[in-house]
Amino acid sequence: MPFRYDPPMSALNPSGAKTIDSIRPWRTIARRPSRKIKVGSVYVGGDAPIAVQSMTNTLTHDVEATVGQITRLEEVGADIVRVSVPDPESSAALRSIVDQVNVPLVADIHFHYKRGIEAADNGAACLRINPGNIGGQARVKEVVAAARANGCSIRIGVNGGSLERDLLEKYGEPCPDAMVESALMHARMLDDEGFHDYKISVKASDIFLTVAAYHQLADATDAPLHLGITEAGGQRIGTVKSSIGMGSLLWAGIGDTIRVSLSDEPEEEIRVGFDMLKSLGLRTRGVNIISCPSCARQGFDVIKTVRILEVRLSHVREPISLSIIGCVVNGPGEAMFTDIGFTGGSAGYGMMYHAGKKTGKTDNIDMIDEIVAGVEAKAEEVRAAREETVAA
Repeated sequence: MPFRYDPPMSALNPSGAKTIDSIRPWRTIARRPSRKIKVGSVYVGGDAPIAVQSMTNTLTHDVEATVGQITRLEEVGADIVRVSVPDPESSAALRSIVDQVNVPLVADIHFHYKRGIEAADNGAACLRINPGNIGGQARVKEVVAAARANGCSIRIGVNGGSLERDLLEKYGEPCPDAMVESALMHARMLDDEGFHDYKISVKASDIFLTVAAYHQLADATDAPLHLGITEAGGQRIGTVKSSIGMGSLLWAGIGDTIRVSLSDEPEEEIRVGFDMLKSLGLRTRGVNIISCPSCARQGFDVIKTVRILEVRLSHVREPISLSIIGCVVNGPGEAMFTDIGFTGGSAGYGMMYHAGKKTGKTDNIDMIDEIVAGVEAKAEEVRAAREETVAA
């Protein structure tokens, strides 16, 4: 039987006819419907872009160090940044930090409800709490009142390593049922106060547990979901685990904001997060480099070239596609579908492409400068077109 594809409703116009979005139906990701909330100036859920966030590892009461790290996270594109607020000194410092940065801040609150109230009063855009851990419904009511008064949302953060004792006794071990039951119990505490501006996470270090819990939670609530594989490890293995776990969820349409948890610099979490979303076509920020692994046919050093270009083009924010292919076997074909392309040839020269069309040979010595110039020119063209559209 021939393959039959039924496009999701998002790929159809009101009359039922296919739209431009369904030209390549195998690339379609139908996102799970969720309600939309605000984290400061950033929308999360609904039709909002999937937000990428990280967390500082400085002492929050060291304002200079914390602002410096947040600024570096802003520079690599962070939409939201979380900071720990474990003590009164940290919640007091939050006001000064908020005044010096541009991204919305999430205050990480674990046990003391007063830190949540202080953080909301001092400018936090969101509080990360587990309502059941802060002393009962009366204290939840106080935190919710502070959040509501300051336009502050809440993230319910369930972690497989810190589930409630009664749930562990009931289920015997951390499992999807236990994690989802914990999340929904916390959510009810907020719902009982008439507060619905919350998102939920159910993270674990085990990929299978995390993915199963999120699938179950996605069916049980319309709250926006914050994705993550917690304690995923160092840069390499953490990226692999996060890509498998979060990638499968995102591909299934689940997830409204993500944090890649790495034992590495926070900026690396943002880079990996955006690369993950770009690979799935869910965000298009920055240059998407398509490059070959190199072989004996290469007409230039592909690996070295790509490493240099990743650094030289890291400042570009516009969605530009770039193909860097070592030889003419696949190079021209890849260049047909990218904004800028370079294909290795022979005798120290390669072929440049713009919008799939040959623009002439380029000496290997000069190719990096020419590629960078071509990408920057295309980025300026995209930026100008966007500004013109906005102005109209």
